[in-house]
Amino acid sequence: MADARVDTRVPVTVLTGFLGSGKTTLLNRILTENHGKKLAVIENEFGEVGVDDALITRRFDTQEEIFEMNNGCICCTVRGDLIRILGKLLKRKEKLDGILIETTGLADPAPVAQTFFMDESMKEFARLDGIITLVDAKHITQHLDEEKPEGAENEAVEQVVFADRLLLNKTDLLSEDELAAVERRLRAINKVAPITRCQNAVVPIESVLDVHAFDLDRILSIDPSFLEDGEHEHDQRITSIGFEKEGDLDMDKLNAWISKLLQQRGVDIYRMKGVLSIRGSDDKYAFHAVHMLFSGETIEAWGEAPRVNKLIVIGKNLPRDEIVNAFNACFAEPTPM
Repeated sequence: MADARVDTRVPVTVLTGFLGSGKTTLLNRILTENHGKKLAVIENEFGEVGVDDALITRRFDTQEEIFEMNNGCICCTVRGDLIRILGKLLKRKEKLDGILIETTGLADPAPVAQTFFMDESMKEFARLDGIITLVDAKHITQHLDEEKPEGAENEAVEQVVFADRLLLNKTDLLSEDELAAVERRLRAINKVAPITRCQNAVVPIESVLDVHAFDLDRILSIDPSFLEDGEHEHDQRITSIGFEKEGDLDMDKLNAWISKLLQQRGVDIYRMKGVLSIRGSDDKYAFHAVHMLFSGETIEAWGEAPRVNKLIVIGKNLPRDEIVNAFNACFAEPTPM
């Protein structure tokens, strides 16, 4: 006999975590896994230029749909957009197996979660399945310890507090003793969320999708005002500088600039990521940096696509003019005819 209590609403998974923790990497793994689920993805970026659309894998034979929101933080200015997109998805005749929301690394997950309890249509057709928080094992402690201006939230702390699952990523960068210390710190903030160690966001898909992990009573015990629609304040010192420019970059100049920038300002640079066009290469070059750690790799051929460089720099007290001029100086000189 069927269980009358079975919840038929569409499960929604919120992927959160501070800048550079591995959210897009996990999302790529979910999209390329052979799980047979029909999913929709809503991604939100902090900054002037959207880069994640170029970094999310498109080479998969599935029916996932991706919606991008780049005009503000999902936890405040674009919440109305989130409700509209969710509303359209939930009204379709063909039912989804799940919806994933990838928040910007500077989002407080609480207002996103509120959406599913304060909007009547959301409560009827969707359920918040779980908040999955990616944690950068190497850098999380300094973000948890960062002093914020009066009234501003520490988003890294909020992301850990509200997590239903904590994925401790990049464990290869720390010793066993260091990892144990990070886990103790996380457990002091969130006493109940399971902690899973991982590298490159490799975790079983069944541990993050349709896990029935969100517990409203637990959240209300932490934050009794959770269901009240209050405002929150971001650290205004954190800004982004975005580039979207055609042309080919000189790899030597680019490497020299990035090395100098990270050496001088690595502590204040939370995240750099981009898809770049390098002179002499037919392939797109994907670039990632978190504080003073950076890496790059070719991902796919440009083909007929316009060779447009997209780069975003997110950090604290960034000297905009200096960074803009330095990046523009990395473009290759025209080849003499």
